[in-house]
Amino acid sequence: MVTAAHPLPASAPSRRPRAASVRHLGPNWYATVMGTAIVAGALPPHAPGPDALRAAVWTLSLVLLAVLLTARALHWRHHRDQARAHLLDPATAPFYGCLAMALLAVGGGAMTAGQVWIGPRAALALDAVLFSAGTAVGLAAAVAVPYLMAVRHRVTPEQATPVWLLPLVAPMVSAAQGPLLVPHLPAGQARETLLLGCLALFGLSLLATLVMLPLVFARLVAGGPLPLALTPTLFLVLGPLGQSTTAVGNFADVAPGVVPAPYADGFGVLAVLYGVPVMGFALLWLGLATAHVLRARRHGMGFAMTWWAFTFPVGTCVTGALSLGRHTGLLAFDALAAALYAVLAGAWAAAAIGTVRGLRGGELLAGPRPAPAVPRPATARTR
Repeated sequence: MVTAAHPLPASAPSRRPRAASVRHLGPNWYATVMGTAIVAGALPPHAPGPDALRAAVWTLSLVLLAVLLTARALHWRHHRDQARAHLLDPATAPFYGCLAMALLAVGGGAMTAGQVWIGPRAALALDAVLFSAGTAVGLAAAVAVPYLMAVRHRVTPEQATPVWLLPLVAPMVSAAQGPLLVPHLPAGQARETLLLGCLALFGLSLLATLVMLPLVFARLVAGGPLPLALTPTLFLVLGPLGQSTTAVGNFADVAPGVVPAPYADGFGVLAVLYGVPVMGFALLWLGLATAHVLRARRHGMGFAMTWWAFTFPVGTCVTGALSLGRHTGLLAFDALAAALYAVLAGAWAAAAIGTVRGLRGGELLAGPRPAPAVPRPATARTR
């Protein structure tokens, strides 16, 4: 993922070594925030389990967000050449969608888990700020990254990976988190505007995903398995599936009294008629992605930061299953949510342990290793 910094000039100020340590800190690191926040926020406040533990995990995600925002600010200030290179790299630029989703996940987690410690007023204020910032960043990424792919990046269908979905999924996260704020707005125009704005974000992200996903599936079927280190990114496809199911369920939760009765009832119908088939496809993809990961492990796949793809996307399926449980009354969806949450917790633990080990060993913040020189073939002198 990343590399040891180049030697610095002797005349560099004393602060430079610290800045040099973040030279290869890419936007993909925001996935650690997303994955941690979803562990805390995936379950509703009344779910079984200690509220203090969920609040502690959410606090960890907030601390990680603050640390990464600071580190990335240093990266942009002292290593603009590398930052520009990230934007012009089709493998790295899509990860700018992770910044938006990290902001949104921590903000939403404040409402569902963090208010146990910081109180409802502070949680609401924090969510409002992070939701606004995350939505703005997400919309910018959803436009800018595909634009760069079209005019600056040189990509071919054979290079398609689920990573391309990241900037397109960010508005869907906004769509799912926005309904948490609707009841706190003045009744009337303000509430309806936010709800329908979230519906527009839902449509934006869904249609863009439906355009991009066939490229990913075609690459997988026609081009063979992904490289070992990229195999966990197959789980990223679960993100738009689980998050969109969550979004329509959240729309239905807040729609009564916000929009006229026929539309409120329509949101309730949409939550079930959209959510059930999409969750079915999500489970199909989960099985396919798991099979690919098991194959990759047999072929020697080791830890990489892509393991964080096992966390947030699975967490969105937890919230999607819980939404379906609320709107159908079926215990099967609650059981599915519990099973998926167990997978999420185990995946988070594995990714977190691997990240801590990689940071302690230094390899996760090290630069790409230069390719070994190929010796020139020896030639015999002839007379």
